[in-house]
Amino acid sequence: MANGIIGRFYRSRSEDLPQAPVVASDLALAEKNKTEVVPSVPPLTEEPKPEERGALGPDMVSERVNLHRYLLDRINLGLLETAQNDELAAEIRPLVREYVRARNFPLNARELDTLISDITDEMLGLGPIEPLLKDDTISDILINGHEHVYIERYGQLEDTPIRFKDEDHLMRVINKIVTTVGRRVDESSPLVDARLPDGSRVNAAIRPVAIDGPLVSIRKFSRRPYTLDRLVESHSMAKAMQVLLTAAVKGKVSMIISGGTGSGKTTMLNALSSQISNRERLITIEDAAELQLQQPHVGRLETRPPTLDGRGEIRQRELLKNALRMRPDRIIVGEVRGEEAFDMLQAMNTGHEGSMTTIHANTPRDAVSRLEQMIGMAGMPMSQLSIKSQIASAITLIVQVERLHDGTRRLVSVTEITGMEGDVVQMQEIMKFQKLGVDDLNRVNGQFRATGIRPRFLEHIAELGFQLPGDIFDPARSLV
Repeated sequence: MANGIIGRFYRSRSEDLPQAPVVASDLALAEKNKTEVVPSVPPLTEEPKPEERGALGPDMVSERVNLHRYLLDRINLGLLETAQNDELAAEIRPLVREYVRARNFPLNARELDTLISDITDEMLGLGPIEPLLKDDTISDILINGHEHVYIERYGQLEDTPIRFKDEDHLMRVINKIVTTVGRRVDESSPLVDARLPDGSRVNAAIRPVAIDGPLVSIRKFSRRPYTLDRLVESHSMAKAMQVLLTAAVKGKVSMIISGGTGSGKTTMLNALSSQISNRERLITIEDAAELQLQQPHVGRLETRPPTLDGRGEIRQRELLKNALRMRPDRIIVGEVRGEEAFDMLQAMNTGHEGSMTTIHANTPRDAVSRLEQMIGMAGMPMSQLSIKSQIASAITLIVQVERLHDGTRRLVSVTEITGMEGDVVQMQEIMKFQKLGVDDLNRVNGQFRATGIRPRFLEHIAELGFQLPGDIFDPARSLV
């Protein structure tokens, strides 16, 4: 056997089959509260039906992790880069059969072939984390070195038994991810943003900045794009908020989505953009493309990092300037982080109303302050008063989202910018999520409520034919 092909793949080890590690069970969905208080069910993810987890059933989903660990100890991973699917399948077949037979799995020949085919794809793909990428209940995959892999499921972090063979194995997977999108990661450039073929967002940090080994964060791309209806169903927002924001998007009200890391900004941006007319031309600008726009007329632009000699970098600011020459009806920027904020405001102020972007900020007021700082980074000869005036004239709505301490995500504020008073940007809150405390399971309870203030942009959208029911602004009742 050692003289044939299989001798190249087997490692010279004679260990017993591994014992199945304890795998954290799925979190049960919270029982819906029958009162007016918003029930604290985990939003933005849905548990798949058993038949959607594959022909091998839910038990085999966790067993694939154990099987991966078994194969990692017996295969020369360095040779996988040159192996073909058929060749690898032939070599791992006896190993898989040995494993299945030892664990007494009742698999017929077709199910065994399916398992071998899936494992082959996984080992030639992203290795041990492939089962996690296929699990729709997982929203984030967090890799802390080759021995520790965590996931976020229903807003809660869980440890997993998954591991990579060694640091070199993890580095091969990282390089496979970044090279497919024309990026690089090495000691001279140890930080990288990339994306998977399905659109999932990837961030990686390697040595020397990652002291204990490579760190990888994967924000998974939802196979089923989120809509405002789904966000209402998951209690991430109230129906009245959906009505208001739908009219605002269709009425070309420029807005920014503000929130902290992991609060659901991109999800909200995707959901809001679904209300844009199919007759409009959209241009999207992102560091790593992840937006899921459903319109037929979309032009997607993505930044490019510098080459090894430091040339060829294309930043968001250059893409924004170029986008203005592409006859867009609206421009959607995945996230503003620096000097491109100035160009974004210029676009909103020069005939591209209804444009949208996201920003990292904890409150609407903080979002305005961060925009001021970013515009200052552009180096334009503008006074602080002039910068604030630009913001007040370009942006109408700030949609604030938040990830609460129990892991749930909520739209916590819809705030309108009404103009300037002296040197202060004036704002008024239209709707909000009012926290009322926690229950016995430490889950946040609260209500969506209107403040009683009618937004000023109602007159503008009414001219376009969008009329809103007056009762959605009634502060005397909770919103549903």
